Amino acid sequence: MSPEAYHESQLYRIRHSAAHLMAAAVLELFPEARIAIGPPIENGFYYDFDLPRALTPEDLERIEARMRALIAERHDFVYQEIDPAEARQLFADQPYKLELIDGILAGGVDEDGNPVSEAPKLSIYKSGAFTDLCRGPHVQNSREINPQAVKLLNVAGAYWRGDEKRPMLQRIYGTAFESPKELKAYLDWLEEVKKRDHRRLIRELDLLSFHEEAGPGLAYWHPRGAIVRKTIEDFWRDQHLEGGYDFVYSPHIGKSWLWETSGHLDFYRESMYSPMDVDGQDYYIKPMNCPFHILIYKTRLRSYRELPLRWAELGTVYRYEKSGVLHGLLRVRGFTQDDAHIICTPEQIEDEVLRVLRFSLSMLRAFGFEQIEAYLSTRPEKAVGEPARWEQAQESLLRAINAEGLVYQVDAGGGAFYGPKIDLKIKDVLGREWQLTTIQFDFNLPERFDMTYVGEDGNEHRPYMVHRALLGSLERFFGILVEHYAGAFPVWLAPEQARVIPIADRHIEYAKQVEDALRRAHLRVSTDISAARMNAKIREAQLMKIPYMLVIGDKEVEAGAVAVRLRSGKDMGALPLSEFIAYAEKAIAERALE
Repeated sequence: MSPEAYHESQLYRIRHSAAHLMAAAVLELFPEARIAIGPPIENGFYYDFDLPRALTPEDLERIEARMRALIAERHDFVYQEIDPAEARQLFADQPYKLELIDGILAGGVDEDGNPVSEAPKLSIYKSGAFTDLCRGPHVQNSREINPQAVKLLNVAGAYWRGDEKRPMLQRIYGTAFESPKELKAYLDWLEEVKKRDHRRLIRELDLLSFHEEAGPGLAYWHPRGAIVRKTIEDFWRDQHLEGGYDFVYSPHIGKSWLWETSGHLDFYRESMYSPMDVDGQDYYIKPMNCPFHILIYKTRLRSYRELPLRWAELGTVYRYEKSGVLHGLLRVRGFTQDDAHIICTPEQIEDEVLRVLRFSLSMLRAFGFEQIEAYLSTRPEKAVGEPARWEQAQESLLRAINAEGLVYQVDAGGGAFYGPKIDLKIKDVLGREWQLTTIQFDFNLPERFDMTYVGEDGNEHRPYMVHRALLGSLERFFGILVEHYAGAFPVWLAPEQARVIPIADRHIEYAKQVEDALRRAHLRVSTDISAARMNAKIREAQLMKIPYMLVIGDKEVEAGAVAVRLRSGKDMGALPLSEFIAYAEKAIAERALE
């Protein structure tokens, strides 16, 4: 369901009304509570509260029970427009509502604090004894809400207006559906999401860690995680070389001049770290790689005969993210971007866009993502660059999308001021959508840095420049992979591809020979020589999600074989060692996903 269709749906009305009922219940149980905002969201609703104490799971049960009682009372939801004086009197004891009223009257926000463009208007909804500043929509009567299809989920902290300098509120998340059956299906889905939560799995599988005491939002890659990252990077580099890219490396810091010229200090300063003084000059740690690539381009005069240039870098960048939005590997402060820039002539842009889109799709599919949709963002009202160039760029993006037969949506006027773009979004095994690849035209930086090339006519011309991040960032992509596969990576990506399990000490010598043979075949392997029983060793290997367990007993030693068990529990029986190696090598070479 599209966001527009969702907003018009009965489900949206149910959830919006449930948020009001939740706020009413909270005010009954905590009369001193201060209420903030409570909108419907994609899979439910939330409401923010300023409360005298932290809520407990028992409090959520009480609030939920009171919500059901309010639903049973069959209250109408009544809309009313009011004047400013009446609104201020009505919410005199609710400071957050008073601030919202001021914001609405000043123009620019609605009752939920979201930006708006229409003329300011104050409206409320009444349901029973509860009144909220709101423009709807809602159900007509609470009887339209099934009390058995409403569930409060959890409590989280949220700064008022998302500002770390403002009060920390308690945000209660809930959900509601039209039937208990739909609610149960969603709760089951949430349980599966919880099982796949990468923040838990990276600890259990010894892949990565975070250390708040050393700096939040910064990932530490353990050996098991690092070898997966290396495998991804090696594949990425090999594919780029085959795809006609060259590699560049750039510094991690640059003088303020660089960021002033690029415009980052004007438009991106809040997401950049404070400058450091070096020899009396301000240096900034880089939030982007592109200005450095441009400086490499400008080291000499370029000819049209050299173009296109395709330069790629696994460049680590640092961006200041507010602590409240940090989320495991999915939102960090330091990350490695799989960055690339294509610099070409106007005549080459059509082929280059199609080429980079096909390349992006092939890479995403190699990692097991088949459900891919494109989102095309076009020229906004305020934009830099010649309209003719925008038109050519947008047409080249759309033709590439159509050539690949992708499902797509157009965000008319939703492009950045400096160029149109394609975003590729994938769906994981749970149906969740993740934005990965971005193919972004830039008409701004070539102007700011005065990039030119000498054309066939002997005159200087401005090149086209396209930014391309394929996986997005290695950290976020890794987190998505962990959740997509629930930590059970395909064998070609698995940190440990095989574990040799000798049944008794007399089998250890042969087990080590098996390990050596597998290492010579470039498999990632270990041998469990602990004193644990065989079943415990197998169970441990399964918990670590190792694809192959090779059990060694008397028969295997005598036959020069291995008894192969898969992490799924399937027993393949005894195979000659050479046959197993060939089997594993084939799965790895083909990058098999099963």
